[in-house]
Amino acid sequence: MNIIAVTACATGVAHTFMAKKALENAAVKQGHQIKVETQGATGIENELTQTDIDQADILILAVEVGIAKKERFDQIKKVEIPISTAIKNAEGLLKKIEEKLNS
Repeated sequence: MNIIAVTACATGVAHTFMAKKALENAAVKQGHQIKVETQGATGIENELTQTDIDQADILILAVEVGIAKKERFDQIKKVEIPISTAIKNAEGLLKKIEEKLNS
């Protein structure tokens, strides 16, 4: 599965990057490709390109706040979850998404 994600928490610091790391680790462990954009106190980092978006199977929005440039994602399948879900159970989340995409 080719996954893209955006993580953003209210303060744009700790939880944003904790969720990024959890999603990346779970994806690697399960054999998926992933690119995670963070939106936080320092702005947008690792910004997703149009090519990233076009080639993705799914977008995960692990966010607690509104995100910049959200219109980029209008045409892609997406799952929006609380950022805590990504931090606490990224592996389970990816398994559930994979099952849903494959059914």
